[in-house]
This record gives sequence, C-alpha cells and structure tokens, in this order.
Amino acid sequence: MADKKIITRTGKRKTAIAKATIKPGKGRIRINSIPLEIHQPEMARLKIREPVQLVGTDRSDKVDIDVNITGGGVTGQAGAARTAIALCFVDFYKDSELEELFKEYDRSLLVSDPRRKLPKQPMGRGARKKRQKSYR
Repeated sequence: MADKKIITRTGKRKTAIAKATIKPGKGRIRINSIPLEIHQPEMARLKIREPVQLVGTDRSDKVDIDVNITGGGVTGQAGAARTAIALCFVDFYKDSELEELFKEYDRSLLVSDPRRKLPKQPMGRGARKKRQKSYR
C-alpha cells in the first residue's frame, strides 16, 4: 500500500496557495514547519484537521504531511491547506471510497474554490457600490 512514495498536491482558496507533501511516516502534520498541534488560531487548526479526522487514525498515523502555504489570510490559508491534504490522501491511498467520503462531507475538500474578489469599478467606492444620482 504505502511503499516509499511521496505525493505532492496543491489547494487554492481566494489568494492562498497550499502545497502539501505526503510520505510514509509517524503521523506528523506540519504547516509551514510548525506542528499542527500548536498552529494558531484554533479555528484554522480545526479546519485543517477535518480531512485527517475523516480518514481516521489508522491511516493518518502512517503518514507525514508537510504543508507550505503562501498568500491570503488565515481562513483562506486553512481552506487551501485542507484541500491540499485531502487530495494527498486520495492520491496516496488510491481509494475511491475515501474520495466519495470527502465529497459527501464537503465538496471543497477535493475542489479548489474558483471565487475571487471582484475589482473596483468606475463611479463607485467598490465592486458594486455606485454614487447615487439625484435629478432634483
């Protein structure tokens, strides 16, 4: 099953890009060289841990995962990391049941989110807001 293979996958969310590498090991997960157990804030840690919990301890304790994240904010980085980790698990174990489990739980575990911020438009302060017109 896990015969000395290393798999790298990427995940994206807004402007955050996460590159996850999975290899046989002892169950360590590191985000930008920091163990997941002390990653802050806690909400991001819980979000990143979701695919690991779905896989179960019997499989996740046999692999090491290193994730490098750049760009974006805290929530975007967490979303990108969880997508990258889930894709790594699917490729590493080549299990269609695992892929279906991820899809049933949350489709964004396997599909990067294509939504981006709309650019500011002329005659307004933002993407949609416009200056009001008065005819009186």
